[in-house]
Amino acid sequence: MRREHHWWYSERLGRDMGVAVFGAWGPPLLTFPTSGGDEWEYERQGLIGALADIIDAGRVKIFSANTNHRDSFANERAHPRHRSWMQRQYDAYVAEELLPFIRGHCQDPHIGVWTMGASLGAYHAANTLFKHPDAVKRCYALSGVYDMKRFMDGEYDDNFYFNNPVDYLANLSDPWTLGQLATCEIHIATGTGPWEQSGEAYRLSQVLASRGVRHHLDDWGPQGGHDWPYWTLQMRGYLSRA
Repeated sequence: MRREHHWWYSERLGRDMGVAVFGAWGPPLLTFPTSGGDEWEYERQGLIGALADIIDAGRVKIFSANTNHRDSFANERAHPRHRSWMQRQYDAYVAEELLPFIRGHCQDPHIGVWTMGASLGAYHAANTLFKHPDAVKRCYALSGVYDMKRFMDGEYDDNFYFNNPVDYLANLSDPWTLGQLATCEIHIATGTGPWEQSGEAYRLSQVLASRGVRHHLDDWGPQGGHDWPYWTLQMRGYLSRA
């Protein structure tokens, strides 16, 4: 399997940000780590190895990103409105730095990017598609959290609103955005397995349905647990049919 690592200093985030790339060709899949992870988490946890045959066959090319979670929502030393500002900056980093890098690496300035994430990573995967449906055309959000109010200590501002999917989607009426979302394939995965809290997925599904946004609420039942073996099983299932 072809394996690369790239990094650069992001002025938006004030830190170096890395991207691990797995595979030589195929549709680009941008993965986001869990709350304590980095760009190597999916490889450390065995998911990349479990998908090796799919990657080597050119069914997908994985770009594994890092996040600034410790500088944004997890930064308890910062004022909540600074946390939401840093999440806004991360969204700008993804849109203005990471997505252009992926398209450049694929040598196609118009290629549709897919996203994927588990746990907190599912929030980033889904939020990135919802915010940029012209660039991101498919999403696999596994065991996600889609209402981030728990990180804001009761504070609320525009930066938070426009990065809290259950809020901004509930009021979505822009024809262009709704038209772009209609061209996307959205998978929200949950289940009844260990440690899974399916209420977040069902709530997001209800919000999307209220705006007429087509999506898949994939309840994996006992195979939908909140841990790596379940997420690995789900991604093999999804990508083997992609």
